[in-house]
Amino acid sequence: MNYARLRAVAGELMDQYTDLAGKIEVRNGEVSVLIAPSARRALNAFRLLRQLDRQFTGDLVALAGTHVEAAALGLLRQPDLLVAAEADLERFEECVDPSVLLLVAEIVSPSQAGNAHLQKMQDYPAMGIPLHLLIDPRKGTLRVSSDPADGPDGPRYRATHDYVFGDQVKVGDWVIDSGEFKRYAPR
Repeated sequence: MNYARLRAVAGELMDQYTDLAGKIEVRNGEVSVLIAPSARRALNAFRLLRQLDRQFTGDLVALAGTHVEAAALGLLRQPDLLVAAEADLERFEECVDPSVLLLVAEIVSPSQAGNAHLQKMQDYPAMGIPLHLLIDPRKGTLRVSSDPADGPDGPRYRATHDYVFGDQVKVGDWVIDSGEFKRYAPR
């Protein structure tokens, strides 16, 4: 099935089941319905948003729960947080074009680590997003990835820096106090 048809199916699901509207993604010829984030994951996302917001200059904003679409690549993604200029975001009605994004952030859920680690680490550099922050509350780690480019196995980030909770983490022009993030309870 081609992307246009999959995107139409995703749109129909969002229209019919409004509670799913922010929880649908398209990748690799499949429509996926995401689970709602846990309270701890949502709190970590809020703390990241708050820290970034305090450091922004100009018209930069951070948004949570917004779809990013690269139709030419067959990708519809919903990062936990994205950063862009407000003026750029005003151009979009439903989905944001990845070309205007400065950063996307993902917080690994307690149960779906493979989605964040594997698929999105291929998709975001393919979309040309310059910075990716991955927060893993299961392990208490963070990874900052930058410099998207083609690699021998497809698109990838050429630079990665790993941190642990408690570190001051440089993400582009911003510094994140990762000591504010909380780990998941052991399972």
